[in-house]
Amino acid sequence: MKTVTGLYDNYQDASDAVGELEASGIPHSDISIVASNADNRHDNDDSKAAEDAAGGAGVGAVIGGAGGLLTGLGLMAIPGVGPVVAAGWLAATAAGAVGGAVVGGAAGGIVGALTDSGVAEDDAHVYAEGVRRGGTLVTAKVDDELAGDVERILGQSKSVNLEERRSDYAAGGWTGFDAEADDYTPDEIERDRARNANRP
Repeated sequence: MKTVTGLYDNYQDASDAVGELEASGIPHSDISIVASNADNRHDNDDSKAAEDAAGGAGVGAVIGGAGGLLTGLGLMAIPGVGPVVAAGWLAATAAGAVGGAVVGGAAGGIVGALTDSGVAEDDAHVYAEGVRRGGTLVTAKVDDELAGDVERILGQSKSVNLEERRSDYAAGGWTGFDAEADDYTPDEIERDRARNANRP
């Protein structure tokens, strides 16, 4: 099994990638999506889940999506990332790390969940920081012979160039994901989204 991951600045692009993965036959149980919800874009007024996410609780109620994996999106909070909507194995693994004794750093949370699944730790830090800054992460665990197809799907769906994003973060003084860092504010997220949208 290989873990293939894509980071997206735009939730809709990530959602489209999930749809393509599902259409290609990748089982829901092997796909995950984790999207920043610091701007309350995915709000569920009928549920206590939003309050739970803001308070650091685990996975909340189902909040929508058009079908497939996206119908199982739930609200949760991940240390250092903040409030997210998430579904799939990565969310469950990160929530388990949050609920257990190990939280933060490379040993727990989203970085730990990614590295435990075979993602290089340096890359896991960039992915976690990308979600913290308003992005959406799509991850699939697939047999080695399907990895190329999944990489193509995630790569053609307007995913972030990981090396460019790492360099961009480092140019601003970033050295790695910090689970103790303050959550990004909606204004900071909008600023980053506007800057990223203007990139060539």
